[in-house]
Amino acid sequence: MMGAMVETNPASDGIAARATNVKKIYGSGDTQVHALAGVDVEFKKAEFTAIMGPSGSGKSTLMHCLAGLDSATSGSVDIGGTELTSLSDKQMTQLRRDRIGFVFQAFNLVPTLTALENITLPLDIAGRTPDQEWLNAVVDRLGLTNRLDHRPSELSGGQQQRVACARALVGRPEIIFGDEPTGNLDSHSGGEVLDILRAAVTEFGQTVVIVTHDPRAASYADRVVFLSDGHIVDELRDPTADSIIDKMKALENI
Repeated sequence: MMGAMVETNPASDGIAARATNVKKIYGSGDTQVHALAGVDVEFKKAEFTAIMGPSGSGKSTLMHCLAGLDSATSGSVDIGGTELTSLSDKQMTQLRRDRIGFVFQAFNLVPTLTALENITLPLDIAGRTPDQEWLNAVVDRLGLTNRLDHRPSELSGGQQQRVACARALVGRPEIIFGDEPTGNLDSHSGGEVLDILRAAVTEFGQTVVIVTHDPRAASYADRVVFLSDGHIVDELRDPTADSIIDKMKALENI
């Protein structure tokens, strides 16, 4: 049972997540680093967004602040109408568990659990019973039906990442965040994972936000947001790998 402050605000006007003047400062004095220098960005529901930028631009910091994995120094972050800074630690844990899905570069699977047990783990922790029809649809779409009783050590890297995707999808979260979700995969396995994230948006109406350095991965998105030195400096709709490469080159030459 979630507390009143964690309820979705119906006035969230089609926005799944929003950052308003978000700043993140590490260190103090001469060693101070402004990882985010006042970021304003919105992510629409049922849309796939990629966040890109040169190394050190603040991409992962922004994602961690959006997902409630790190707190902003100032500004506000909103998930589906819930302002994160207003939440207690317990409420934040509930929000992450019940309304957000994560797919990381490191698959973060539990080695002693089977694929199926890894997939349902967040629901088990929350005391929720998986929707069997939805679980079957996700597992089938990810090609994992014949692998559910295998442990991670018995799966390829691509299969492990698909298990991680299934885990993120199976609770029907409002928004799925991916931090370099294809970073450890070969191009074929990476393509499979991106196909699934794309299908999550197109077929299932999920919202997906990924951080990536790979123009090919970002080309699966509806929109690419570009960061540089902690600021959003550009965005691109209906991107192609070539148009993304052109934007990145321009950023690096600023």
